[in-house]
Amino acid sequence: MESVEWRNRKTREVEKRSITALFSMIGAVPNSGWLEGCVACDAAGFIKTGSDLSTEDLERAQWPLNRSPYLLETSLPGVFAVGDVRAGNVKRVASAVGEGSIAVSLVHQVLAE
Repeated sequence: MESVEWRNRKTREVEKRSITALFSMIGAVPNSGWLEGCVACDAAGFIKTGSDLSTEDLERAQWPLNRSPYLLETSLPGVFAVGDVRAGNVKRVASAVGEGSIAVSLVHQVLAE
């Protein structure tokens, strides 16, 4: 990469800069609107899991179990969220992969209950 060119949508002004590297952060805005009313989300739309779920979140969701939600479990028992859509995630591919592997083990735990 040698340079990047971008355009201001409002002013239509085009600017070009010499840049040798680019880090694209595509998970900064969650695509979770389709989950509205299904699982608890924060004000920005990221899905709350585990200890990030407040007592009020669990009451609103009518949490039916005697246990608290597992680390990556949403306010809907047995439903897990990982990666960029999860509140508190560090928004990196490696962490999403790690969270996915943890979620698999938690799914096995839920199925064994």
